[in-house]
Parts: sequence; C-alpha cells; structure tokens
Amino acid sequence: MAFEDDLQRIVESGAESAAEEMMKAIESAYGEVPYIFQFMKDNPELFITKMLHNNAILRSCKSLDMNTIELISIAVSAALRCSHCLEMHIRVARRLGVPDEAIAATIFLAGNLVNASVLATATRELDEERDICRSCQEGTCEVHGEKG
Repeated sequence: MAFEDDLQRIVESGAESAAEEMMKAIESAYGEVPYIFQFMKDNPELFITKMLHNNAILRSCKSLDMNTIELISIAVSAALRCSHCLEMHIRVARRLGVPDEAIAATIFLAGNLVNASVLATATRELDEERDICRSCQEGTCEVHGEKG
C-alpha cells in the first residue's frame, strides 16, 4: 500500500480507528503484536507515526523477502542484546517457515560481528592510548598521514 493510501485511510477513519486497523494488520502479518506497539496503542498519534515510518522502510526493502527481513531483524536484535525483540523475531521467522539452521547461522553471524566490533574499537583505543596508529605505519592513514 502506498504512503498516500495510508494517509488517506488515517484521515478518513480517524486516528483511533486507523490505529486499531494497523494493530489488526500487524497481528495478521506477524501472528502477534509486538509489546512496544501494544504499549503505543494508547497514544494513536505516536503509534500511527511509528507505523508510517516502519511501513516506509518496509516499502523501501522491496528486494528483500519477509524471511530475509526477519533474519536481519534477528541478527540486529542479537547484536543489540534486545532479548524481547530477539524472542519475537525468532517466533515470527519460525512461523514464516525459516529453518532453525538459518536462524542459528544468523545468530552466529551476529555474534561474530559483535565480536569484531568489540575488537575493532578496543584495540584502536588501546593503540591510541599508546600513541600508536597502525594505519600510519602501513601508510594508509587518512587522518594523520604517514608516521613512518
């Protein structure tokens, strides 16, 4: 559904009715309504703007199927350590028929990237404290130039 269609439906039905319709659409698509949306439903203006934002993002992801979107959601939830999001996205992925092996591989990949992020940040901080720039030593530093 296009953005303009979403807006027209909201204007025609009113905020409260539009919010209720959106909640039903979420439940139909995911098999449940995430807690944050349940919490936001008491503030239709906030909930509707959040849903318009979410819908715009999903429309921009036309080249990704729902299984891939859920696997990305699992990876990000795992990396951010959001257990509530992770549990929900695993349930949704399983409802979509995503194999457990794919879910596990996604979680391992997320863990690997988190590990790399920790190492990339911490090793740079340690070197900075020791006044070492390995990129300068390699002649690839765009910040300091060559240290030689």
